[in-house]
Amino acid sequence: MKAMITTIMNWLKKPVMLWAGVFIGVVGTSVFLFVFFNGVAMTNTLNFCVSCHSMTHPYEEYKKSFHFKNTVGIQAGCPDCHVPKEYPAKLIAKILAYKDVMHEILGTIDSKEQYEEHRLDMAKRVWAKMEKRESRECRNCHNFDNMLIDEQGRRAQRKHKEAQNDGGHCIQCHKGVVHEMPKGVDY
Repeated sequence: MKAMITTIMNWLKKPVMLWAGVFIGVVGTSVFLFVFFNGVAMTNTLNFCVSCHSMTHPYEEYKKSFHFKNTVGIQAGCPDCHVPKEYPAKLIAKILAYKDVMHEILGTIDSKEQYEEHRLDMAKRVWAKMEKRESRECRNCHNFDNMLIDEQGRRAQRKHKEAQNDGGHCIQCHKGVVHEMPKGVDY
């Protein structure tokens, strides 16, 4: 038995076997990364997000918003606002999305009534996440440095200048821009 193990070990130590192992490792890693990143990209689309029955309610609200259709033809989809662009934050968001899948399976927000019942809690969670990230997903498109603040209305000019000077960010003033405000929000 010991002789057989020695023979196998000697065979594995041959340079050709070492290179075969390296080749298999590189190919295996490449295939894994290809599948992984394509899987993440596939789940990061508007169509994927609204494929769940429970997302039909927020999708209808979104279709009425400026983020869906506007004069400049730019569309911000679900992932643009709700999923970080950078890793590892993107991966963490994808992992935490298990709760959305779980509630889809459980039917927690299947009907419009159920959705409205949970709207405030869901909105508060999203707002807290946006606060924590200082509206980073919003600022991927809306950047103070690129705004023509002097061409905005008086109130918007004042508020945007204050926010720029004080380090303010989007979600502090712009809740309910895409989705309806929940009942009972003191805003």
